[in-house]
Amino acid sequence: MKILLDAFGGDNSPNEIIKGAVDYVSSGGSAEITLVGKVDVIKKIIEENGYSDKNLSYLNATEVITCEEAPTEAFRKKPDSTITVSMSALRSGEYGAFVSAGSTGAVLTAAVLKAGRVKGVIRPGLGTILPSISGNPVMFMDVGANADCKPEYLVQFAIMADTYMKKIYGLKNPKIALLCNGTEDEKGSSFTHTVFKALKQVDGINFVGNIEGRDILTGNYDIVVTDGFSGNVAIKSTEGAANAIIAILKKNILASFKAKLGFLLMKKAFKNTMKEVDYNNRGGAVLLGINGVIVKSHGSSKAPAIVASLYQAEKAVKEDIKSEISARLCDEKLKEIVYE
Repeated sequence: MKILLDAFGGDNSPNEIIKGAVDYVSSGGSAEITLVGKVDVIKKIIEENGYSDKNLSYLNATEVITCEEAPTEAFRKKPDSTITVSMSALRSGEYGAFVSAGSTGAVLTAAVLKAGRVKGVIRPGLGTILPSISGNPVMFMDVGANADCKPEYLVQFAIMADTYMKKIYGLKNPKIALLCNGTEDEKGSSFTHTVFKALKQVDGINFVGNIEGRDILTGNYDIVVTDGFSGNVAIKSTEGAANAIIAILKKNILASFKAKLGFLLMKKAFKNTMKEVDYNNRGGAVLLGINGVIVKSHGSSKAPAIVASLYQAEKAVKEDIKSEISARLCDEKLKEIVYE
């Protein structure tokens, strides 16, 4: 198995990305990691840090697409970018997966235009695994790949996410919910009404109805489906709320001696909580429906997050996620779904 790794994607590249590749191999990862980027720079960093190059290979790419650039324009102007070169390699079939902490927009654009969709997929979806109160993983999809959606897209998102959670997390019958402004069946817009009725008609999934945003992290549901615009707003609002709570808590702890003493007594509990919600332990968001496994790591990823993303990609390749998704989405029964 060979996995492509964007060595120059993300805020902490290339040093932390390269260290993540080395740590993955040394921790027992079974895939060969191909570091994509300026090979002379990569080899120099490996040499200067005394890293072993066991199970590492290289693919040269002289350009980098930054998060500040318009994805489509950058994709056109930078044909030798790490992302574009990687997607072309992925399509060739020589590699099973691609991992990047770089521009999400560029990864999405290049994935569709270069790597291509698997048979049966209308639009790929970007899903991320969230922590929950119960401790169970929750897949939230779509979180930004498709701002404008048709009901058919969300039906496919549900099936792709269902496949992922069954194969990767071993869930036998994942509970799937639709993000809405109320839990009642009649709640929502005309769009969510159509999606709700369509999901009820899909065989092989456990669709349990609508949920509100406050229920996403309860752990009572395994998969939450929505359009990319709503999903992106929701995920960033959740991140913002978490950061605000941490900042307020820190301010109040530092405000008095008693609060500082209380913090010392609860330090272990706080540490365990931060560990549970730390994205470094969960890997990245996965782009499902593409010809190959694509894991989009957080832009601020350091070595531990890259290690987790590489293991995530490795398992998805072993489970042949893309073939399973294609088989399910090519089911003739899906053509019988009525959208109204």
